[in-house]
Amino acid sequence: MESLIFPPARRLTLSFLLSLPLFAHALPLPLEARLREEIIMLPSGDGGRERLETTIFRPPGPGPFPLLLMNHGKQPGPARQQPRERFIYMATEFVRRGYAVMLPMRAGYAGSTGAYRDHGCDMAANAAGQARDVGDALAYARRQSWVDASRIVLAGQSYGALAALSLATQVLPGVRGVLNFAGGLRLDDGVCDWQAALGQAFAALGAASRVPGLWLYGQNDGYFAPPLVRRLHQAYTAAGGQAELLAYGAFKRDAHLTLGSRDGVAVWLVPTERFLRRIGMPAAPVVALPERLDLPATRFASRADIGAVPYLADGGRAAYRAFLGKLQPRAFAVSSSGAWGWAEEGESPEVRALDACQQGSSAPCHLYLVDDQVVWPAGGQ
Repeated sequence: MESLIFPPARRLTLSFLLSLPLFAHALPLPLEARLREEIIMLPSGDGGRERLETTIFRPPGPGPFPLLLMNHGKQPGPARQQPRERFIYMATEFVRRGYAVMLPMRAGYAGSTGAYRDHGCDMAANAAGQARDVGDALAYARRQSWVDASRIVLAGQSYGALAALSLATQVLPGVRGVLNFAGGLRLDDGVCDWQAALGQAFAALGAASRVPGLWLYGQNDGYFAPPLVRRLHQAYTAAGGQAELLAYGAFKRDAHLTLGSRDGVAVWLVPTERFLRRIGMPAAPVVALPERLDLPATRFASRADIGAVPYLADGGRAAYRAFLGKLQPRAFAVSSSGAWGWAEEGESPEVRALDACQQGSSAPCHLYLVDDQVVWPAGGQ
């Protein structure tokens, strides 16, 4: 997920533009009303003194609903600076199938209190430390009238999947399975052999595992290459763990990000549905969600007509030319001040592109291109 802003007052070469750091959206994304999205501060830790910033999605009605308890990974840099995760494409598909979805930010991440727990190369301790917060979220969920405590699935992406696998070693009535999306933890400090340590942790988790799992890893995963994934799966299953490994092909630039991509749904949804049926969980769509309204395409210009984009100076046109090679979903916004901004991949690129543009403009920004469709002047004037 990337965004770029550019104020109009400076003229820069294209090579310099492409070397600029990429800024994430500054404003929080709007809550998804059609998924009944809400944010709560969930009690956690000794005596419930810590608070976990937790996103909840629910279908219409009072429930009780089966629950997907989803867990985030760790982005590079300090955990506190990591934004709230939503996995909106996954949440949408599960709400469509009648599930409530809960996604806690663990201690030390985003808006959660407490400190990030780091046990270095002790991968089992890292997993258990993160699983503590997930267990607290599960205990909270069981107390809610809208949760069907007899039908729960654990899931996680990257470090969050390692936490979910760790939690799945405990006696958890009602938890029927665990989804592992590119799970693991990579350490690049050179202090230890993290791959060997991860293999040992997976063997220990497999020996203690109590529920079946589905693992999904892509060919071009930037964190966990296929040979390592096969070793982890072998260690887990040889120790007694039940896990089906789905090793799929290359996905865009990095398969590690499949779950956060709109186009990733086509990769993981069908095998996930099969797994859900196998463990006795709902898999068929039962909720008719309102469709998101898209801006209509206009005949203002062809998307490839760089000269037709309004307001841009030479630097902005060079940036638009480069933007046409970006991944979808994507959006490009402009302003009468000459400012521009774009966003690709991830959630709500339209919102992020407008926000990126607005950071460098005193005049309102409007969308020009969304995916491959020119939406100007419907998106502006």
